[in-house]
Amino acid sequence: MDLQTFWFCVLGLLLAGYAVLDGYDLGVGLLYPLAKDDTERRVLMNSIAPLWDGNEVWLVAFGASLFAAFPDVYAAVFSGFYIPFMLLLLALIMRASSMEFRGKHPSETWRRFWDRSLFASSLGASVLYGVAAGNMIAGVPVDSERYLVCGFFDLLGPFPLLTGLLTTCLFAMHGACYLCLKTEGPLHHRIHAWRGKALLAFLALFLTVLVMMLSQDASAASHLRERPFVGTFAAVGVLLTASTFLAARAGHHTRALASSSLIVLLCVGVFCGSLYPDLAPSSLDQAWSLDIWNSSSSPGTLRIMAVVALLGLPLAGAYSAFMHLVFRGKVKLDETSY
Repeated sequence: MDLQTFWFCVLGLLLAGYAVLDGYDLGVGLLYPLAKDDTERRVLMNSIAPLWDGNEVWLVAFGASLFAAFPDVYAAVFSGFYIPFMLLLLALIMRASSMEFRGKHPSETWRRFWDRSLFASSLGASVLYGVAAGNMIAGVPVDSERYLVCGFFDLLGPFPLLTGLLTTCLFAMHGACYLCLKTEGPLHHRIHAWRGKALLAFLALFLTVLVMMLSQDASAASHLRERPFVGTFAAVGVLLTASTFLAARAGHHTRALASSSLIVLLCVGVFCGSLYPDLAPSSLDQAWSLDIWNSSSSPGTLRIMAVVALLGLPLAGAYSAFMHLVFRGKVKLDETSY
């Protein structure tokens, strides 16, 4: 494996870690309206409050690694997607603020504002992640000078909007699986009932997106057509959805969460597998696409960073595992709760 491919795999691993861990955080925010009183809303918030900031470390590491390993891609994508990324940053800020500020004042108006902010920011972030992924698969207008020239509304095509809907449904389903481990009583039963509907909606959208991917003209879609994985992806998606549904129906909530995590990993795998070796496939001319070789840093930089990654990734994984072990079990509210 060359250094460029190694770093593509590292980026995929970081993206997968973020999608699995912060995916259920966003899912909890999407399911927030299911809570019917202040106590239930506090239970939902306290299910993720000790964990969300550690989960976002994976996103920070992904951005930093992309900047260091593939600076040309970082420059092109972050400049071309400037408005969506600013909106995403605003959503992530408002989500954090909602959790930190909601309990600072007992006013009903104050708490209602931050409750709505948590839902809206979780919805916005989920949609933006999916729209960004859909645009990368469908191809972005990278020109011969490695500039990405497009307006904000140019990014809102039918396929990116569909992937935005898929990502939102995926995170909501994943969050429901997580919450069934953390809640009890009437709230638990409402989330349990909603989870089955979310699974069916996800499966329908997942298969639709796979079919639509094959109709795209960009190199990402051509890669997928050339590799005999489409049927496998579809079959695995159906099996994992069935596994999650059966585990949930039997009340095996830990197994259901493990299956939903594998579904998230499958979606990230489809995304990364369809792109490789491109990172920003050009919709104008495939020769102008930014791939892992024509946009990477020097071999010396990649080599030094590889040592850091091999040391840092196990530490990040161990930290995440430790935090989830410490805060396992049902949410119990006390005077220190949010």
